[in-house]
Amino acid sequence: MCQTRQYSIELLAPARNASVAMAAISHGADAVYIGASSHGARAAAANTVSDIAAACDYAHRYGARVYVTLNTLVYEHELRSVERLIGELYRAGVDALIVQDLGLLRLDIPPIALHASTQCDIRTPAKARFLQELGFSQLVLPRELTLDEIRQMRAAVSVPLEAFVHGALCVSYSGDCRASLMCGGRSANRGECAQICRLPYDLTDSAGKIIMKERHLLSLRDLNRLDSLAEMIDAGVSSLKIEGRLKDEAYVKNVVSAYDRELRRLGVERTSDGTIERTFTPDVALSFNRGFTRHFLSTPMPSKGSLAGFESPKSLGPEVASVATVNGKRVTLAGLRGPLANGDGLNFSQGNTTVGFRVNRFEPPATIFLAESVGGLKPGTILRRNFSKAFADILAGNSTATRYVGLNLTLRRAGDSLILESDSRTAASISFPEPQRAKTPQADSRRRVIGKLGDTVYRQESLDDRLGDEFVPASVLTSLRREFVKTLDCSRACGFKRPLRAAEKADACWPEGESLTFHANVANSLAEQVYREHGVSGPIEPAPEVAAPEGDEIEVMTTRYCLRRELGACLKTAGGRTLPTDLRLQSPGKPAMILRFDCAECRMRVILPTKRQ
Repeated sequence: MCQTRQYSIELLAPARNASVAMAAISHGADAVYIGASSHGARAAAANTVSDIAAACDYAHRYGARVYVTLNTLVYEHELRSVERLIGELYRAGVDALIVQDLGLLRLDIPPIALHASTQCDIRTPAKARFLQELGFSQLVLPRELTLDEIRQMRAAVSVPLEAFVHGALCVSYSGDCRASLMCGGRSANRGECAQICRLPYDLTDSAGKIIMKERHLLSLRDLNRLDSLAEMIDAGVSSLKIEGRLKDEAYVKNVVSAYDRELRRLGVERTSDGTIERTFTPDVALSFNRGFTRHFLSTPMPSKGSLAGFESPKSLGPEVASVATVNGKRVTLAGLRGPLANGDGLNFSQGNTTVGFRVNRFEPPATIFLAESVGGLKPGTILRRNFSKAFADILAGNSTATRYVGLNLTLRRAGDSLILESDSRTAASISFPEPQRAKTPQADSRRRVIGKLGDTVYRQESLDDRLGDEFVPASVLTSLRREFVKTLDCSRACGFKRPLRAAEKADACWPEGESLTFHANVANSLAEQVYREHGVSGPIEPAPEVAAPEGDEIEVMTTRYCLRRELGACLKTAGGRTLPTDLRLQSPGKPAMILRFDCAECRMRVILPTKRQ
């Protein structure tokens, strides 16, 4: 297959804390991204610098990297505290920062590498090129891009491109969503998204007539590109990102393992080293998911019903059976697809709601007993399983995977010394000037002593023993092995180089006009300074978090997802006549949001009136 030019492949995993970061590395991640004590886009996933330092120490043993997310807007009064935090993170060993606010470019910080967050909303090759020229050494692409658009990005820049492959999807272009801020005072660009897109809405016309009632019309399914990795790599992506900094350790273990296994099957060169041995077979369908989609990867116009999950934003899982009979707490099933287990989570649809319950006891071949009766459960009901107790128990174990660096070693004599060396040319020696002839074969015992690598990250794959019938005491071999491990640790540590921040080009020119609207998310004077120095001479509107936008309405979302297309009513097709031209989303107690359809750009814009109309 075609490898992304000049870059090895990185599997990038989320980590809500240091423990999850280490689990991700153990299960095959080449890098993790983790939140610091503040200014991460998931405020609920904050970590101390000391915890992050521990994650760095563990990751670097395998040549893996740790990126810290400082990808929210920074207010003026916070600039100096963020400056201090970045210094602490650099000294802790962090490999790069994922940032949104361009004001960070003007802070007095160490030469740490900077990655442009997906919150930077890098929709065009011109903007990607601009951010590269500002000194960003990795660009996180929008989830909405097609393969052809990724290729255009690849052609425009030379730095690595990072793209999401799995997990939750924002319905809006990331960084360009103000729904949570304007509807509830919680800003997604400050790490406090209230997930307005996951709420149920009534779809109405301009007169208030209800067309659809209490459906999750903006709630997208979860991304799953497990079968698309080769295509993405061929298009130019070198960092494959799993979403989920709020996910638990079991989720990360499973999903990372699935993607690591696929990348190893593809045979691509990776950015870290080590072999993974797992005690389970990963299956992403058994972890939390809202149903799966490839999003826009294959086409800018996905087919009807392929993106959203109108029924529920919860994890529903695959169908497992239908109900045959209900007798109080005793339920018999029909068409059961494999055995259930005590503690499994099942659910079913009841009107516009989803009802979930646990299996208290499973009695083969097809009977379940409930802790209490479940209303609405009746013959013919289709049941889905969204929690597998057996799989969860496996993932809860401490030894679900082992990661090690395999060693092919040579043991030989050189004059008065014994030499132990690896095929990577790392060697250690010990003085042993008077060889003795052994009375019995020694190869197996020497292999066992040299192979006792204990709690190190190394494992002996082979030993080329050239000592023949020479006798060497186990204590001498043990000392030689310890000296070799110490030398190898030092060699690998010296060989691990953190990337440095790239130089900013003074002549880089902002490619999108002479002025900025609030969509640019300028929240402090240093961000404004960056834009001024790079070609913006006109007005610069502050971010809505800093000053409320003027006017009678505000565009709170810009989405490539089109509700009309998802419903089979695209205005470019005959199906467009099945829905009124003017549509609105109404949620109880909140003002109606107006939907406007930009058919020329194939975009949907969600508008919130700021004054009563």
